[in-house]
Amino acid sequence: MHEASYIGEDYIVIKALENGVTIIGLTRGKDTKFHHTEKLDKGEVMVVQFTEHTSAMKIRGQAEIVHRYGSVNSGKVSNDKNS
Repeated sequence: MHEASYIGEDYIVIKALENGVTIIGLTRGKDTKFHHTEKLDKGEVMVVQFTEHTSAMKIRGQAEIVHRYGSVNSGKVSNDKNS
């Protein structure tokens, strides 16, 4: 199946684990540029998708990201229960 056929089909769920998580959408094309930003506070959830205009997303801060391949946490994740 051609890669372009997946554009817009999959959704990504981003849940903020702290206040001030930033989601930045980056454009497709010859020059990659920022085209959209959102801020989430702790507990807020945003459902996003790649489109014909969005080729990448940058997530700054502690968040849980769930996608078709599983999930991943962004930001500083501590395994130390004392911190």
